[in-house]
Amino acid sequence: MSEAPISYRLIRSARRTLGLTVTPDGEVIVRAPKRATLRQIEQFVGAHAEWIRKKQELMRRRAVERAKQQLPPFTTAELASLKKQARAEFPPRMAELARWMGLSFDRLAIRAQKTRWGSCSAKRSINLNCLLVLVPEEVRDYVMIHELCHLRHLNHSPAFWKMVEYYDPDYRQHRRWLREHEQVLIGRLPEREKDS
Repeated sequence: MSEAPISYRLIRSARRTLGLTVTPDGEVIVRAPKRATLRQIEQFVGAHAEWIRKKQELMRRRAVERAKQQLPPFTTAELASLKKQARAEFPPRMAELARWMGLSFDRLAIRAQKTRWGSCSAKRSINLNCLLVLVPEEVRDYVMIHELCHLRHLNHSPAFWKMVEYYDPDYRQHRRWLREHEQVLIGRLPEREKDS
């Protein structure tokens, strides 16, 4: 699947050469001579596409780090509240999804985990991160579906991902959301709460 075209803001001036800038928020700015054609500009952007995407990813990571620094760790009271909410909301939704998928699990535990959003053991025990109460509902459902699929495939084989996609056709988008936000959310867990 080909990459989406790179969008950019064009600024023309009396300069003699084409130039590129990626701002801290990931915007691409192309500075071009007044005489440069749109085709020349498009070719210039295309030739630098890999550099642009790497720069945008670097800016995104820096933005995440800044966000982490601005947000304090969760307090004990905040974590207790998140766990209480998760323990009230997750079991019925997990049961509903399991019935829909024709599966059953033996145990569901809610934890504040630093290293993962969820897990499933060979003993049919599923763990979910209490911080999932803070993510969009469809992303939370993806994590639940992911762990339920492990009841049938205790691996990440092509068959596993095919099953995940069957029940969540947009799972790639949901995985991306988690990758982009996990450091902002999971990064706020205090040291003593990590993986507890």
